[in-house]
Amino acid sequence: MNVDPRTKLVIVLCLSTLAIFIKDVLFLNGVLLITIIISLIFKTNMLQILRKIKRLLYVLLAIAVIQSVFSAGGRTLIEVGELVILTTVGLQKGLEFVIRIMIIILSATIITTSNSREIVQGLVQWKLPYEIAFMVSIGIRFLPILIEEIKDSVIAIQLRGIEIEKIPLRERFRVYSYLFTPVFVSTIIRAQKLSMSIEMRGFRAYETRTSYTVLEMSYTDYLVIFSSLLCTSALMYLYVS
Repeated sequence: MNVDPRTKLVIVLCLSTLAIFIKDVLFLNGVLLITIIISLIFKTNMLQILRKIKRLLYVLLAIAVIQSVFSAGGRTLIEVGELVILTTVGLQKGLEFVIRIMIIILSATIITTSNSREIVQGLVQWKLPYEIAFMVSIGIRFLPILIEEIKDSVIAIQLRGIEIEKIPLRERFRVYSYLFTPVFVSTIIRAQKLSMSIEMRGFRAYETRTSYTVLEMSYTDYLVIFSSLLCTSALMYLYVS
């Protein structure tokens, strides 16, 4: 579906708002289903996203245990002596958290179907300061690079015969410190080089900027934006009532 990047931003804003505002599992499942359908319409890489979301199962268990320990209520499922480990309320809270994160991740992938230059231009035409729009584009561009560096560091550790999942928890934290330190240093060095590069090219030398790319919204864009805002308002009204 070929629409303006600003239309996609409005869709993402609506879905993210629903994910944060709604605190009912059934409503959240409905929002998740809508998010999946919209992501398929925009032809996002759903299989790759689902592989990454599978890792949230451990987060679900951790959140459920934390909610069970610190939140009273619900039927006890697992307990050790007088200490309650897992309750139905904790399990529900953990499930709500995972569904909410899934909605936010899937909705965010909708933006990736547009290139960063179009997103920046759309934000600028929304009267957002160019500096902020530029920072958004830098984040979109360099986040995949940062992820690849982390993957390379993990592979380098595995090639040395270290299996992170099988070592004790205390040693695992030490390995993670060795893992993220070079990535963190590399990120700082890259940021310094980027700062020098944009300064040498006269970034912010003039108060106004011109662009060869000018986005124009069609009737389809206005229709999609109106429908998104209307559906979001309707779902919130149904949830509150």
